[in-house]
Amino acid sequence: MNLPLLSHREPRRLAVGEKASFTRTLTQADVSLFIGVTWDVNPLHTDDSYVASMPFKRRIVPGLLTASLATHLGGLFAFMATEMSFKFLAPVFIDDTIACAAEIVEVDEGRGWARFRIQCTNTQGEVVLLGEASGYPGRFE
Repeated sequence: MNLPLLSHREPRRLAVGEKASFTRTLTQADVSLFIGVTWDVNPLHTDDSYVASMPFKRRIVPGLLTASLATHLGGLFAFMATEMSFKFLAPVFIDDTIACAAEIVEVDEGRGWARFRIQCTNTQGEVVLLGEASGYPGRFE
């Protein structure tokens, strides 16, 4: 896994345009653990025979597992999200490597609030997820 492109936590203010990113390969083990926690037993994620007759032809990673990659980036900012939204644009398959990137697009220092834009891309350069998260970044001062 590539490490995020973000300096260690240090006293500072967030700035619009600041970015962080990392890549992660989503494995069968990741999918199994996620399904174990969420009980998302959708046959699109669990049944090879079922998906063989469906448009994707093979099992897909649960969408919220892909979306949850953004929580790693939020954790680097000690970000307490109050709202998150996602658009799932393309399937992610088991063993796909996904690049997840976040950019700060709005900061309200008076409220101590920020909004991030999120994008996940597969190795073919296809955007598989777009999202936003807003909330309160940690304070390290």
